[in-house]
Amino acid sequence: MAPAAGTHAQHASHAGPHGSGEHDAHAGHSVAMFRDKFWISLLLAIPTLLWGHMLPGALGFRAPAFFGSSYLPALFGTAVFFYGGLPFVQGAVREIRDRVPGMMTLITLAISVAFVFSIAVTLGYAGMSLWDELSTLIVVMLLGHWIEMRSISQAQGALQELAKLLPSEAVRVTGDKLETVPLSALKEGDLVLAQPGAAIPADGIVREGASAVNESMLTGESRPVDKKEGDKVIAATLNGNGSLRIEVTGTGDRTALAGITRLVAQAQSSRSRAQALADRAAFVLTLVAIGSAVATAVVWLALGATPAFVIERVVTVLVIACPHALGLAIPLVIAISTTLGARSGLLVRDRRGLEEARRLDTVVFDKTGTLTRGEFRVVEIVTDGTLSEDEALSLAAAVERDSEHTIARGIVESAEERGAKIRAVRDFRAIPGRGVEARLDERLLAVGGPALLAQIGATPSPALTEAAQRATDRSQATVYLLSDGVARAMFVVADAVREESREAIQRLHGQHVTVVMLTGDAKVVALAVAQDLGIDTVIADVLPEQKVQKIDELKRTGRRVAMVGDGVNDAPALVSADVGIAIGAGTEVAVEAGDVVLIRSDPRDVSRLIALSRASYAKMVQNLWWAVGYNVIAIPLAAGVLEPWGIVLSPAAGAVLMSLSTIIVAANAQLLRRVSL
Repeated sequence: MAPAAGTHAQHASHAGPHGSGEHDAHAGHSVAMFRDKFWISLLLAIPTLLWGHMLPGALGFRAPAFFGSSYLPALFGTAVFFYGGLPFVQGAVREIRDRVPGMMTLITLAISVAFVFSIAVTLGYAGMSLWDELSTLIVVMLLGHWIEMRSISQAQGALQELAKLLPSEAVRVTGDKLETVPLSALKEGDLVLAQPGAAIPADGIVREGASAVNESMLTGESRPVDKKEGDKVIAATLNGNGSLRIEVTGTGDRTALAGITRLVAQAQSSRSRAQALADRAAFVLTLVAIGSAVATAVVWLALGATPAFVIERVVTVLVIACPHALGLAIPLVIAISTTLGARSGLLVRDRRGLEEARRLDTVVFDKTGTLTRGEFRVVEIVTDGTLSEDEALSLAAAVERDSEHTIARGIVESAEERGAKIRAVRDFRAIPGRGVEARLDERLLAVGGPALLAQIGATPSPALTEAAQRATDRSQATVYLLSDGVARAMFVVADAVREESREAIQRLHGQHVTVVMLTGDAKVVALAVAQDLGIDTVIADVLPEQKVQKIDELKRTGRRVAMVGDGVNDAPALVSADVGIAIGAGTEVAVEAGDVVLIRSDPRDVSRLIALSRASYAKMVQNLWWAVGYNVIAIPLAAGVLEPWGIVLSPAAGAVLMSLSTIIVAANAQLLRRVSL
């Protein structure tokens, strides 16, 4: 399942220059822990500020003095250091142990230097202690980390909200008996009742009833999906007004919802090139910050500055240069984009797939089951003029309804999709190798191919003959409807093009992407589909083992190629392509091979993927520029280059600026949610 809301993403994982792996600077920490430490540390810091030097100097306010009051800043400042500063020290120990010093190391250096110097001053060393600055710094850093972790966990936890849609109980059907049982009691093969308006408790197959189910929370499809006997349903989706009896096929971790959350977690934890770049930049910035702090100390000591001033400059440099924003710049965008994608029907299995999609200039589609339904449908109807198209289809479906032939099922499904009324027939009889016949009212109706015409000796009208020849030239099947021995209509039956495929191709062309069809079908069939859809290039008559070769040939020409497919034969090509996109309704092998899975099997989602990738990359670049650019200005300012003009930053002010930089990066990443896919 996806990480719990309190588990921080690997946003602070800084890889060394040689790719020495990644770690989590906040391992074992939670949003609640940083929240609690912030509030308690804030309370502990109040006496430090009241009896310290910052508030009296800034506001002219002086707290009442009493015996020992001068030691209150040291007492409460020490408490803040050991209580509020502990998470930073723990993180620094892990970073140093992993040989990848970063954000936690810088923060720990800053607060440790300030603490040791303040202890020395309290014990008699000449100078001004930094208890006020130390306490304020830790409080501000805790607040920044709390806000950051909250942003990350909210982005990661969005999908987990879906799990809350699962009911705690289910109505199990045992014979004529209905019993309410805990969800954990369900097992595969059980029959459950989904009542109107209720959430479906488990994945399953409808065995009785009909309804419209809202699947938008998983597929992004806003319209309810009609479900009837034999259709699959998904756990946590919402039943409409009908009542469904469902045979359970998956519960618990074996549901589609559980699979989606696992893959999202996998995508959010997988490393991308952009993340590796940010990690290296953060590592370099850490070294630059430490070097800058040492140089600052050397220069100011050489200029005769007081030890207190020098320590304050060093602490400010270390704080303001923390690669906090840099550590957040990429992971927060990725957490939001992968979750946003999943809520829109795009399941990112590997972040590199999402990252590479922005560079695509060629999308290769398999035909059957991807651009087409993978099922027979009536794609053209021609009549002799005595019947309308709908009347002819209704009559043919009435005759074919009792047949199990795949073409017969295609005719019946086509009629049902058109909303045609299918009447009952009598005296149904199969004519082996030729077709079927039945009586409707007083007419003898027959449906079959050219062999049926030859047996009966029927001659179709010129219009039917011409249409049949066109279909034959495209290698499509032709079926005739005969009434009392006269051919009244002809149906062209073929693998039907998905209604959304045309729009998918248009959207890709609008993104300046070339569309290629790669199929094992005959070239004449492929060309007919390509012409209908406006596809740029057709590669047909391809054997399964040749698909990888064709993908590699396209890549060798310098193209950035995505492969979209749904079958076992497509799996090697999905792996070979720069981005493998699996149709969600396809085989498990294809889904596992893809970098991205289109949950709702909609080819239009390919263009949505490219749009999401481009928008995500733009946010990453913006955040990286901000995070790096901020330090170019902030480090010299913290070092005191403007001190001759009276502009000096305190450690607390440096902490505020650093936290502000982090908040800006987080807010910019959140704007990704406004992207229209």
